[in-house]
Amino acid sequence: MPRVVLYQPEIPPNTGNVARSCAATGTELHLIEPLGFEISDRRLRRAGLDYWPWVRLQRHPSTEAFLEQRERLGGRLLALSSHASRRYTDHPYQADDWLLFGRESDGLPESLLAIADACLTIPMPCSLASGRGGVRSLNLSVAVGVVLFETLRQLGHPNP
Repeated sequence: MPRVVLYQPEIPPNTGNVARSCAATGTELHLIEPLGFEISDRRLRRAGLDYWPWVRLQRHPSTEAFLEQRERLGGRLLALSSHASRRYTDHPYQADDWLLFGRESDGLPESLLAIADACLTIPMPCSLASGRGGVRSLNLSVAVGVVLFETLRQLGHPNP
């Protein structure tokens, strides 16, 4: 089963909504610290509703600690970035992939993009990059849902 990884998330409701999607699909959720909130934040808990008992949550005290665990467990690191050129739908997913999403304010650092096995994007016809709009990126929880469900669809998971 693929894993969802949030790099230093900043907004509690986004993380709570991602946790709810992970609970609904049986997907592990990994949080790379520091977080921009306390894990006990009521906005985080509220967004996740009463699904927190079903979230397989792992916290990593640093990027290095996360990368060490990923190395031990194996699997490809797939970085999602609005600056990537390969569409997320054009990528063949594997069951042990790590789906890595960046901070709400500035995405993923270059150091993580450089070591990722692939960098993928969700195309947005009305983005700043297209010259047709003013949207920089999708909301984090929306982006996770879009990519997670495509991954599960490709893998033939029964939930999507």
